Amino acid sequence: MLGLKLATDPRWVNIVESNIEEILTDHAWCEQKAASNAIYIIINNSEKEELVTEMTRIALEEMEHFQMVHDIIKEKGLTLGRERKDNYVSDLVKFAKKDGSRNDALVERLLFAAMIEARSCERFRVLSLNIKDVQLAQFYHELMVSEAGHYTTFINFAKQYSEKINVDKRWQEWIEFEGSIIGNYGKNETVHG
Repeated sequence: MLGLKLATDPRWVNIVESNIEEILTDHAWCEQKAASNAIYIIINNSEKEELVTEMTRIALEEMEHFQMVHDIIKEKGLTLGRERKDNYVSDLVKFAKKDGSRNDALVERLLFAAMIEARSCERFRVLSLNIKDVQLAQFYHELMVSEAGHYTTFINFAKQYSEKINVDKRWQEWIEFEGSIIGNYGKNETVHG
């Protein structure tokens, strides 16, 4: 479970299956926001060559995922709806530390991104194992693997670039906080909802 405190109830997939268009729309926008986050990291840390290279790869991959979700939406005769607010991510933003050095801000941003990727990975696993649509089950299995890779990348960069933050300790604080809010979610047909 990537160290997450609470697993998603598999019955959440029943909610998802009641409105496939909603989950796919929400998922598409999650991919776009993940790409935007990688670009944000590039913009604010352009001098870190290795980070820029890897964030560029992730941004491109996330937009490729956006395109894949959009293609599924079109194949199913559905419509990509408007972007939605992600309350789960908003809760995580509130937890993120806003003080410290520029480098501290980078480490915190990387841990924030890792948290989102970890939960997305876990949700995609639940979908891949429980959704009745065989095409979507395979699709979410493939994305689960990709999200796990992104999670690892963000954690590793946080450790690499940390100057004075104990990344393992701070990550445990993120895990604890996420565990305290995730019970509020899993009730809607959205990736984090």
